[in-house]
Amino acid sequence: MTTTEIEASARYGAFISYNHADQVTARWLHRALERYRIPAKLVGRAAAFGLVPRRLGRIFRDLDELSAASDLSAEVRAALAESACLIVVCTPAGAASQWVAREIALFRELHPDRPVLAALFAGEPAEALPLPLRRTADGAETEPLAADFREGKDGRRLALLKLVAGAVGVPLDALVQRDAQARVRRVTAVTALAILLLLAMAGLTILAVRARGEAEARRAQAEGLVEFMLTDLRGRLKEVGRLDVLREANARALRYYGEQDLATLPPDVLARRARAIMTMGEDAMEAKEIARARTAFLQANRITHALIEREPNQYDIVFAHAQSEFYLGLLHFKAGELAATEPHFEAYAALAHRLMALSPANSRSAEEVSYAAGNLCALRMEQRQAERAVTLCSEALRANEALAQREPDSEQRWRDVANRQGWLADAQFDARNMNAALDLRRQQVALLERLFARDQGNARNRRMLIWAERALAKLENRNGDDALAVRRMRAAISDLRTMTEEDTENQELATRLKEMEAELVRIEGKRK
Repeated sequence: MTTTEIEASARYGAFISYNHADQVTARWLHRALERYRIPAKLVGRAAAFGLVPRRLGRIFRDLDELSAASDLSAEVRAALAESACLIVVCTPAGAASQWVAREIALFRELHPDRPVLAALFAGEPAEALPLPLRRTADGAETEPLAADFREGKDGRRLALLKLVAGAVGVPLDALVQRDAQARVRRVTAVTALAILLLLAMAGLTILAVRARGEAEARRAQAEGLVEFMLTDLRGRLKEVGRLDVLREANARALRYYGEQDLATLPPDVLARRARAIMTMGEDAMEAKEIARARTAFLQANRITHALIEREPNQYDIVFAHAQSEFYLGLLHFKAGELAATEPHFEAYAALAHRLMALSPANSRSAEEVSYAAGNLCALRMEQRQAERAVTLCSEALRANEALAQREPDSEQRWRDVANRQGWLADAQFDARNMNAALDLRRQQVALLERLFARDQGNARNRRMLIWAERALAKLENRNGDDALAVRRMRAAISDLRTMTEEDTENQELATRLKEMEAELVRIEGKRK
């Protein structure tokens, strides 16, 4: 196959093959490859696989687990057929995976002239490289060169460049040299831009104090600069790894917003500020900087509160205020501060119902009602308020059922219904309503059986069904139906054992299997 033919038949720049135990690593690699921009001085040059592109293009990474399937799915086979190269995430878990091995074998069968690249993330090569990678065409064993992402080895940047060089067919030295030059230029430009923007914002703030007429124009410019800092510039700073500048920009913007008189500002400016500060809070939560996240969400809440007092029935404003109340409640809930959680979750629920009143046909309204009721249900269960939890879990279930009726072909909507049935069953059990709890668990099992019957290769539906059968068996045991509980638990264990045999490296399934086997022993012991 010629270079031109490869380019014409390749829908994806690369196919990432990995074990789902390494999904966090694979997700990072996926994003890094898709975001990587090849240095401009190399773009358009002739290389081993054609002209060097600006980016690798779309990268295929299978998002569904294969543990319940008997073979590669049609989607995976099609993606392999349409990929310019194969990148294998190499770890001990990946080396043990039959699916990774099958994907390597099928790709080589389909494209013997296209590159297969190894990305070593954990373990020694002998235990981390899948056997098909260590075999040549004549069956002899060898140790292929790998992009070594392990600490103390190539490092993430150099290893990533090795993969890109192998994928587009350019010499590594040329790519490393050009990439270093491009990164220096980008970091210098972005850092200079950030400093200039910070200085400009400070200058504009000073000028705004001097004259009212001039202040309005300067404030608008400052707002635009700040919004740019927290949107486009934020993305660029993350891309080049300048989180120190990002934190300083966020802190300056937060101080700027905190000094404003909200009563004098128009709603659109308030909404822009709330959106920007909420972004800061999300950044802080992602970085697990809880104190900084709380400061940002408190400031956003102050703004949305002022905004909703002016525009109490504007849908997007109500939604924004609901989010700020939710995030404040979530921070308290995760810290175990249940009393402090309550007013925020209650406020979130009231705002969700206002959204429903404003736009009952909007699916986002029903989602917010479901989320809000579910949050309060979880809170009441933690507070041992079983009857109130039953009421709230019932409300969440009704909202999910309404969404599923609107979108009857959406499996996710019906899975959400099954999940809410389980929560309500637990609340009913806590409230000593055994018959209601049993009935809900039976409804949940029946619903999941229907979903599983539609697609018996869907591992998520299969797992959910096993967990529901387990929960129902435990309820039946508590209700004195020991024989029925034993039969149901044995059937669930049998299904789970089949899954563990098909996916031997999945430790979560193995742990659950041991737990269920121990529960079965206890149930059988009760009968004797």
